[in-house]
Amino acid sequence: MPATWLILPTFDEAENLGPIVRAAIERLEAAEPGDWRVLVVDDASPDGTGALADALAAETPGVEVLHRPGKAGLGPAYLAGFARALAGGAERVVQMDADFSHDPADLPRLLAASREADVVLGSRYVLGGGVQDWGPLRRAISRGGCAYARTWLRVPIQDLTGGFKCIRAEVLRGIDLDAIRGEGYVFQIELTYRALLAGFRVAEIPIVFRDRRVGRSKMSIGIAAEAVWRVPALRRRADRSGARHTDRA
Repeated sequence: MPATWLILPTFDEAENLGPIVRAAIERLEAAEPGDWRVLVVDDASPDGTGALADALAAETPGVEVLHRPGKAGLGPAYLAGFARALAGGAERVVQMDADFSHDPADLPRLLAASREADVVLGSRYVLGGGVQDWGPLRRAISRGGCAYARTWLRVPIQDLTGGFKCIRAEVLRGIDLDAIRGEGYVFQIELTYRALLAGFRVAEIPIVFRDRRVGRSKMSIGIAAEAVWRVPALRRRADRSGARHTDRA
């Protein structure tokens, strides 16, 4: 079975799906010839993304589709994808947006860095990273959200909310995925925080994040609000359990 699995959660990404899968495959094949799989996790997209994914899988070796009954949030979609990848023998799992916000050309660097780290984050906020096509307000919200989470959780990670990651299978098996409750982008914070608490090494490599090419952003006030109250709850829960991260970043 392939060692590297790329998980692409989708909801109404019909215009992006084919191009992003083909671009990702090109980079995966260059980095890991024949040793990869792309898993599309679709939440019953009204625009027909799931049917397009099925057609793509039928004609493209190494692509498969996991259908979910409805839109239930980013976190649950990734958790379902992780379970499938682990059952399929994955040694490392990459998570990436399906809208070209994350550049498939960065996949080889992410995979290479995973030889030394247990979790590799594609980071907008380390030296060499950045954001394109965002206005001042969205930039401020993103940086503020990362600073808020970093302050509450007392961890050295610069980009806690980013969603471009490579995670070794032993991390996913070691952090109690069933206990993760984040549904929106706070899921990204919780996943990294749990890895740090468990003593895994987390590394950040610079990426440039670009606004989606087509389609609508899934960000909402509700998603932001979830992060505001869940982050302090994560810290309180860790304190009650006596857990302490090891600053292995």
